[in-house]
Amino acid sequence: MRWVWLTISVVFGTFGDLLTAKGMSAHGIEDFGVGGLRLVLRHIGTHPLVLLGILFDALSFFALMALLSVSEISFAVPASASSYIVKTALAGWYLGENVTPRRWWGAICVTAGIVLISL
Repeated sequence: MRWVWLTISVVFGTFGDLLTAKGMSAHGIEDFGVGGLRLVLRHIGTHPLVLLGILFDALSFFALMALLSVSEISFAVPASASSYIVKTALAGWYLGENVTPRRWWGAICVTAGIVLISL
């Protein structure tokens, strides 16, 4: 069952982050003073992609809690680090980001580092 919870956590977390990033990039607000902050909060509460991203992130969180109830954290955290690779790949495809080789190496090193400290 732990593989099911892990998969749900990684998939929903990945799509939650991507949808939230896509929705937040649409607001175009550069003023983060009181007035700008109000616009950002309104955007967060009304933009469908942001709201869907928040829902997916919440589902990912609850799947992680379920995973931790049936597995050790030394398995759960390194295994879920695979999401960094998936998010990097989808950032280039879905968000149109320029994912340079340096960013790829960064995502790979973070993932490898998490796996190494769990051994």
